[in-house]
Amino acid sequence: MNYKISKENVIPAYLQLYNQIKEHIVNGVYPLDGKLPSKRFLAEETEVSIITVEHTYSMLCEEGYIEGKERSGYFVKFRSSDGFATAPKEHIKHNKTTSFQNVDYPKFPVSVLGKAIRKVTADLDEDILKPSPNFGCVELREAIQKYLERSRNIAVTIEQIIIGSGAEYLYGLLLKLFGRKRIYAIEVPSYQKIEQVYLAEGVTVEKLKLGSDGIESAMLQATKASILHISPYSSFPSGVSASLAKRQEYIRWVDADDRYIIEDDFESEFSVARHVEPTVYSMALKENVIYMNTFSQTISPSLRVGYMVLPKALVNIFQEKIGFYSCTVPTFIQYVIAELIDSGNFERHINRVRRQKRKELNRLKSK
Repeated sequence: MNYKISKENVIPAYLQLYNQIKEHIVNGVYPLDGKLPSKRFLAEETEVSIITVEHTYSMLCEEGYIEGKERSGYFVKFRSSDGFATAPKEHIKHNKTTSFQNVDYPKFPVSVLGKAIRKVTADLDEDILKPSPNFGCVELREAIQKYLERSRNIAVTIEQIIIGSGAEYLYGLLLKLFGRKRIYAIEVPSYQKIEQVYLAEGVTVEKLKLGSDGIESAMLQATKASILHISPYSSFPSGVSASLAKRQEYIRWVDADDRYIIEDDFESEFSVARHVEPTVYSMALKENVIYMNTFSQTISPSLRVGYMVLPKALVNIFQEKIGFYSCTVPTFIQYVIAELIDSGNFERHINRVRRQKRKELNRLKSK
């Protein structure tokens, strides 16, 4: 096994162990129904606590990689060939039985936002009036870079991060990057503005029907599109969440020549699971997935701030083709969001909302 845990690594020990075991499972080192090492043995080998190993195994159970059997241990339940398998029992979907759309969750505290605004104004003075670099301010891109590594296991350079005024604007940039000759595929149903943006640019759009755990396999295999737009964590307005096996299916699809996925990670921060499902971006073996998110749900839609992460292979191409576009987010707003992330207030708010959602889920289950 030879699992190594680095105490100098910024990634917590349980996540380091999780990533190594997950890689062995996906690559077949542990076969289907194969037994994993005991918690005590693994703790001794990696020099971590048994609690750390329990946390790791709990995350792997939540995502359907393994299954715990009382007094027997943990066994592999993942098969890469299960391209359209349904989600495991413990996989939580945002369906009608666990809908939170009508629950009044805490909004981002105005007092905290106000404090960040005052701090940025006092500390940066006239710097807030300077124009932003085209890709966005370095301070915000660095804050997002560290946040993604902590929370989503996405390790990138700041050069890969592009800031823009909301998801629709970023969709438009990607259309200019890939061009109008390509066919773009979207989920059905999906966020209405996705289709509107693509149609406004005059591109061909294929609509792929959603099943219970993502795009129906037959439609995915039959599409002539080379760009696939997905929201695997929570597709709006259906709330469908792609299972782990479905995400693997997306990766197999995109690994064909000259295909790309645009992954909109809508609402993933507010997952009720102890560990958020892995992104398609972090699972991809090739540089063919673009990750996208915004601060509309987590802070406020009025800020109109989003970001995308390009694969390294696309950074220079993006720079050459459309790098001349100015960043559409005011410098001051970018500094404020960077301050909220760096101070920890952004993640503290997310954690408050997640705790309340878990309480609401437990209340619904108890009815």
